[in-house]
Amino acid sequence: MRLRRKRRLVRAARKSSDLRPVHDRTNRIAARDILLIGTIRNEAIRLPYFFDYYRDRGVNHFLIVDNDSTDGTAEFLAQQPDTSVWHSSVSYQRATYGVDWTNALLRKYAGGHWILAVDPDEFFIYPFCDTRSIRALTDWLDNSAIRSFGAMLLDVYPKGRIDAVPYRSGQDPLEIACWFDSGNYTIKRNPTYGNLWIQGGPRARAFFSEAPEKAPALNKIPLVKWDRRFAYVQSTHMLLPRGLNQVYDEWGGEKASGVLMHTKFLSTFTEKADEELIRREHYGQSIEYKAYAGTLKSNPDLWCKWSERYINWRQLEIFGLMSKGNWA
Repeated sequence: MRLRRKRRLVRAARKSSDLRPVHDRTNRIAARDILLIGTIRNEAIRLPYFFDYYRDRGVNHFLIVDNDSTDGTAEFLAQQPDTSVWHSSVSYQRATYGVDWTNALLRKYAGGHWILAVDPDEFFIYPFCDTRSIRALTDWLDNSAIRSFGAMLLDVYPKGRIDAVPYRSGQDPLEIACWFDSGNYTIKRNPTYGNLWIQGGPRARAFFSEAPEKAPALNKIPLVKWDRRFAYVQSTHMLLPRGLNQVYDEWGGEKASGVLMHTKFLSTFTEKADEELIRREHYGQSIEYKAYAGTLKSNPDLWCKWSERYINWRQLEIFGLMSKGNWA
């Protein structure tokens, strides 16, 4: 495991040459700042709400890799004073789906900081998020000597066709996509890295019903007290050292955990899926997007009679999708 981690760090150092600094404002990062990092492409319509959401919850600085956007994303990012931006036209796939770029930037700028690694369609829900900032959560994690915090990726979707209600820039996606599957999930332990592997939900039942084992993974570890020796291995599903992956209680109790509300399924999705199907830059030659394209043409509706409407984080805890653990 130590050798694997060193290889990931060496690879990150080598792939850092893919990144061209466009707006380097990292000198504005203060010692206790919470950092958000992500790789994006053509997400201009989503970014206004995304930035507002995370600023309101206490993120202090954004580290963003723009993977050759053409839709105004670069212009939006240039106007954000709390954002450092790098550009790359290099293959997202050849950078281990952006993981190499993430590891390179975190190693250089994030040592000693709490970092949040999320995509533009992911919104972090954590215990007491309606009254407490992310800073309150990280302070409690520090006091509890906890270095990583897990979150299940929860797919949300509209009732009816996903293209029926146009999404507007700056709009809360949950105003449209507010339904989710409360069950229909499988969990197993990864014997190599020790993390939990979660699959299921609407993507498994709608797009991978004949091969559920190929459905996308829903386990993520987005919040980490970063150290220069750490490295993400595959997306934010798992890390090295592997002790960071134990964000659950092995003995049947509960550790505090959160949810990433995954707002992929909006009116913008069909166009996005078509683009990614052509680019083939995602995992398995974009096998996930092939499944989307085939199903959505015939039935672009993910709602079913077992769907639940999202209310708040306490509802998600009742369903067992997240937990406040012993954080009171």
